[in-house]
This record gives sequence, C-alpha cells and structure tokens, in this order.
Amino acid sequence: MISRRNVLVGAAAAGAAAFAGRAASAFAKASQPATQVSFDVPPGACDCHTHIFGSSARFPFAPDRTYTPEPASVAEIRALHRALRTSRVVIVQPSVYGTDNACTLDALRQLGSSARGVAVIDDSTTDPMLDGMSRAGIRGIRLNLETTGVTDPAIARQRFQRAAERMKARGWHIQIYTRLSVIEAISDLVAGAAVRVVFDHFGGAQASLGIQQPGFATLVNLVRTGHAYVKISAPYLSSTQAPDYPDVAPLAKALLAANPERLVWGTNWPHPGARVIGGKVTDITPLRQIDDGRVFNLLPTWVPDAAQRRTILVDNPARLYGF
Repeated sequence: MISRRNVLVGAAAAGAAAFAGRAASAFAKASQPATQVSFDVPPGACDCHTHIFGSSARFPFAPDRTYTPEPASVAEIRALHRALRTSRVVIVQPSVYGTDNACTLDALRQLGSSARGVAVIDDSTTDPMLDGMSRAGIRGIRLNLETTGVTDPAIARQRFQRAAERMKARGWHIQIYTRLSVIEAISDLVAGAAVRVVFDHFGGAQASLGIQQPGFATLVNLVRTGHAYVKISAPYLSSTQAPDYPDVAPLAKALLAANPERLVWGTNWPHPGARVIGGKVTDITPLRQIDDGRVFNLLPTWVPDAAQRRTILVDNPARLYGF
C-alpha cells in the first residue's frame, strides 16, 4: 500500500533531485576546446599560464580570497593540452590559495618534468621552503596586484623591490598581474632589476583603447629593451569582442615587433571568473567557458611567421622556466 508518508518522501526526493540537477547545470566543468587547432604546433610548445583548483577539503582556500572557484583538475588539464597539442605547462599559483602553494605543488608532482610552476610567497616563507619549491619545479614568484585590488604605485613599488631583493640570488623570475598605470609607475625598477620580470595578460592593456593608450608604450619599451617578458594570454580579459577578439591583434603585433624573444603564450585555463558584485566570497564563481582551440588559432594571425611562433611557444619558455 502506498501511504501518505511514502508519497511525501517520494515527492521530497524528486524535488531534491530536480534542485540538484538545476544546481549542477548552473556550474559547468572546466572548459575543453570545441575547435581543433588548425596550425602546426611545434614540439615542446608550452602553455605558460594555467591554474589548478583542487578539492577544498584537501586544499583549503584562503579566508581573505576574493572569489571561490569551481574545481579544475590535473586530469582535465591533461585533456586540454592533448587537444591543443602542447606538451609543456606552467602552473601559476592562483590568488584563492594565498601563500599556501600545496595545490600547485601537488599538480607539479603529478605532471612531472613537463611542468613548471610559479608560487606566491610572503615574509614567512623561509629559504629552505623555497629550496623545496625549486626542487619541485617552481621557477618564479607571482605578485597578483590586480585581483587583490592593489593599484597604489607606492605599494606596488615596495612589493616589487622586496620581491626582487629576495629573488636575485635564486635566479627565479617575478611574474606580475597588474595594469598599465602600475607598470608605468614601476618601470624604472623593472628596467634596473637584477631579476627577470614577466607581465601577465598583455600587461593589463585594454584592446578598445588601442596601442596609443597610456602606459602601453612603456610596456612595449620594456619588451624592446629586453627588461620584461609579456604573456600574450587570455585575450578575453583585454577585449569584449568575443570570440575572436580582433582588437587584441594590434596589441600583440606591437609587442611582437618590439621583441619576439620576450613573449610567451598561455591560455589562463580554467578561466576563473570574477565574483558577482553583491555576492558572498563563499559563493561558487562559475569558470568561464572559453574555446581554447579557437583562441589558440588566433596565434598565427598575431604571429604569421612559424619561426617566431616557435620562439614564443618553445624557446622563450624553455629559457624562462628551465625546461
């Protein structure tokens, strides 16, 4: 006999399942390429900007983070790079973990000799800890000024000087995520630094403003003189003209003309999104669904010469990350 209790329990279960389905559909898995790569990718090509987001139970997020991402696993990044036909990768410590590099180091362990990493440290990070990171494949440290909202040139200068002093004897580079106004304010320090410097994502240039935008000439000059590398990565952070971001091409070509030996390429997979204004930091922020195959196919339009593409995809990363 079907009792009233059975009916209520069944209805509750059905409702819970429907809710779970809606919740699952609201958050997609980390993106995989929908478009096949249409050019010859040279052996040893490197994706120089990726992140891994592990289980929060195993790798807790920092309490002062600005967003909470969905998971993105080593298995998924392997699938990504099989599709892109790239054989090397750089795992960059994301801001959500603060200075706890355990998730990044675990990814390096799983990926082995084909992977290198960039860590985030502070004054409590000891030299023996850095030695261990070096053995694990870490080759630089990251100053994530943009995500943490640091736009004050004085703070940026102080943080850069402290990082450069710490890194100069170790031979690691300093990777900086910031905007052009900050790059302009610290350009003298970058030019005089005894360490290599890498700027993320077109140096924060906004494609709609073109190559004449304030600060871009300073970035180009740092590239031209060999004082800085730039990642031509994540064009969707510079442009709103999806899916092919045509207004990014002049930026890429200006940097290429300045010095192809100071450019590297990266996806920014799994494409973390920005927290919705008004939401809680603990709310899960969906990953952006980016077709990395289609975006990778933009590289030959930015860099038509195959030899220069090899420089950007293979030679420069090998030199910078020690492959």
